[in-house]
Amino acid sequence: MDSSIFKFILRYTLKDQVLILLLTLISFPFVYATLEVPKRIVNDAIGGANPPQAIMGVELDQLDYLILLCFVFLGLVLLNGAIKYVLNVYRGVVGERTLRRLRYQLFERLLRFPSRRFENVSQGELIPIIIAETEPLGGFVGEAYALPAFQGGLLLTYLFFIFNQDLMLGAAAVALYPFQLYLIPKLQRSVNLLGKERVFAARKLGERIGDTISGMNEVHVNDTSHYEKAEISKRLGLIFGIRLQIYKKKFFIKFLNNFLAQVTPFFFYLIGGFFVLKGDLSLGALVAVLAAYKDLDAPWKELLRYYQSKEDARIKYEQIVEQFDLPEMLAPELQEGPVLTLELEQGCWEARRLSYEVGLGQRKLEQLNFTISLQAHTAIVGRGSSGIHETGLLLARLELPTAGNLFFAGADMRTLPESAIGEHIGYVGPDVHLFAGTIRDNLTYPLRRRYVPQGDDAHRERFIRMAKEAGNSCDDPDGSWVDLGRLGMQEEHELSDHLHSVIEQMDMFEELFQLGLNMRLSSPEPELEQRILAIRESVRLRLQEEDYSGLVEPFDWDKYNDNLTVHENMLFGSKADDLTIDEASRNPVALEFLREQGLLKDFLLIGRRLAEIMVELFSDVDEQSDLFERFSFIRSEDLPEYRELLKDTSSEEINADDAELCRKLLSLTYQLCPARHRLGLIDTGLKQRILQARKVFSQRYGKEEGQRPLDIEYFNNAAYNSGLTLLENMLFGRVVYGVVRGQEKIAALVHEELGRMGLERAIRETGLEYNVGTGGRRLSLAMRQKLAFARMLVRKPDVVIVNDATSNFDPSTEFRIMTNLKQVLSDRGLVLISSRPRLAQFCEQVILLEHGHLVDQGSFADLEANSEPFQQLLSE
Repeated sequence: MDSSIFKFILRYTLKDQVLILLLTLISFPFVYATLEVPKRIVNDAIGGANPPQAIMGVELDQLDYLILLCFVFLGLVLLNGAIKYVLNVYRGVVGERTLRRLRYQLFERLLRFPSRRFENVSQGELIPIIIAETEPLGGFVGEAYALPAFQGGLLLTYLFFIFNQDLMLGAAAVALYPFQLYLIPKLQRSVNLLGKERVFAARKLGERIGDTISGMNEVHVNDTSHYEKAEISKRLGLIFGIRLQIYKKKFFIKFLNNFLAQVTPFFFYLIGGFFVLKGDLSLGALVAVLAAYKDLDAPWKELLRYYQSKEDARIKYEQIVEQFDLPEMLAPELQEGPVLTLELEQGCWEARRLSYEVGLGQRKLEQLNFTISLQAHTAIVGRGSSGIHETGLLLARLELPTAGNLFFAGADMRTLPESAIGEHIGYVGPDVHLFAGTIRDNLTYPLRRRYVPQGDDAHRERFIRMAKEAGNSCDDPDGSWVDLGRLGMQEEHELSDHLHSVIEQMDMFEELFQLGLNMRLSSPEPELEQRILAIRESVRLRLQEEDYSGLVEPFDWDKYNDNLTVHENMLFGSKADDLTIDEASRNPVALEFLREQGLLKDFLLIGRRLAEIMVELFSDVDEQSDLFERFSFIRSEDLPEYRELLKDTSSEEINADDAELCRKLLSLTYQLCPARHRLGLIDTGLKQRILQARKVFSQRYGKEEGQRPLDIEYFNNAAYNSGLTLLENMLFGRVVYGVVRGQEKIAALVHEELGRMGLERAIRETGLEYNVGTGGRRLSLAMRQKLAFARMLVRKPDVVIVNDATSNFDPSTEFRIMTNLKQVLSDRGLVLISSRPRLAQFCEQVILLEHGHLVDQGSFADLEANSEPFQQLLSE
């Protein structure tokens, strides 16, 4: 990276800076004219000192001349304003374009960081640098050269005008500048140093908060919340102290500038007034000088502000360089080079005196020499501290050797471009990261290696032009990235077949099927919709069989459904965006409807009783416990509020006119599900009243033909409901809570019916659209790991590295995964790295490491029979 912010600016914006400077120079004569014209208005037009008799042959009297000069002045003001507008917009465009370039470069460098860099520097430090700390640099870029030139030019123009009126007044105008030029920068330097300390302290605060969030379970288990609060308090105090010093010095600078700015007019009034009285200076000249000095203050302050922002930008840029200009980064040409394909037949990994250390002399591997065939299945085993994991990182080129050499198919891995890694090597590690998006997005992620330009890219012409100007990627992330030819395919359906194949190989079929059943499709294909309705009818008949009797409570307009909430029973439909539980509990029309139906008082009393139960049950539960999410009607942070509510209300009578009280209590009642919560708060009589209210509500708000003012899709046995899951649509009801093996039996029934209708694949296709959440948190740990295996297999790598990636599986799942993987890779290479030596029996060759040294190698049977270190490892 450029060592200086000014070098960076000149490298990428030299042409723009020259154009800005030219515009700046053009503006100065017009600025001078705006000072000269008022003087002439006062002296010549108003004072009548020397008015012209005619201009360009047109005779003028004194009034005509005044009007002409006033319009000239107005035109000059408009022209100066237009020039300033163009300059400001142009500077803003240049600044934002350069900021975009800088952020892109920082992200590009981030992609080239060595893996161990992220062990020493947290996300909490790096992300704010790219997003927040670069923000001021964008504004500075546009004014780096233009602002001092423009404001300095204005300053000189005003001073020239003042000196041109009177030398003594000019001397008075600049008398205090040397003092300011000496003192202000000196004070500003100390402010800048404090600013640098503040940025560093803020980063460390962010790092500590991030570290605490990541270790939240440890904080709760060890009761160290008081220590953590003390640690944060200390860091906040440090930032407070630094900012206090900044404020003191910054506002002292402001006070000094304001004081000195007001002292100079004292000399003007004194000296200028003396000369006017003596007749050596015209009143118009004195007025013009005072106006010029008033304008003089603005550029002077702008120049001082520029100095402050320049120092701030310089420090910020230097700190960015410290974090992002690393000597051990991956060379850019290794990422940007063309797709490289190697000849792997008879190839191998070859290590020659291979060593690796993580810093401070901590050697993980010591002068290893080995050969691993790219066609064979090889296991590398050892204890956790033996260096096996580091070996896997080196084989995948996620780390580089610190000594010795490692070759892949004859190519030095230090100089092997990432295109060759992406083409030939598949890697799965113990730490799985899934990107936010759907399961399909994550499965196809490895295929997005190079953008495939489309013929309709013309509509992106403006975006491409702007991206090029900022040095950004011009590729369209929403365009075509999958090269089907690379996978030996021609049609999209072949890719879909391939995805389903790897899903089956990685034992994900059933999990994906269940996810699909629990998805909501807002607008399914008409054919799928009709087939789901056909299944609904066949399932209805099957549910009458003895094995399934009582497992599903169907949606029946004439019956209260104990497996629905009170809110769902009232609406008996879905997609009520304007009548969610939160909206229904505060909506005046909904409240009036409950009052009209005689239900409001009962619902409020039930809500208060629920509040009592929740407060009693959850008062001593840790606020971070998942029990709140699973069982509580009240969020942990709202529990104190409801505790106070109970003190202020009676269990016999509740004020139904208090809208806020109604909101809090109704939101609890609406969540109540009799079959699930079994609290006995809704008796038969209340159920019948709710049923009656349901029918009145549906007649009033659109179940029948006619106007439907509310967006409610009522339950209809003859129609697909887009607010229900696919499973609920097929059952047209809810699975009954609490029945032993009930869910399992219903799942088997639905599975059977879907198989009969040939819809199993369609359901799995729906499951592929399941959103995995941030980092894949909406999936179980085991499914995340399976998805990582499937994602790796999707791009059909020539050799696969499994770096202790089965540790999250139970033994039976691990055995199935490894069996399937071995079968899939029967004609390709596999490197299995594990601290579980029994897994080595899946491989023909075994390499044993201890404390970073290679101690033995051979077949599993040979090592088991003849190798004492391997026998010890097996016995542990």
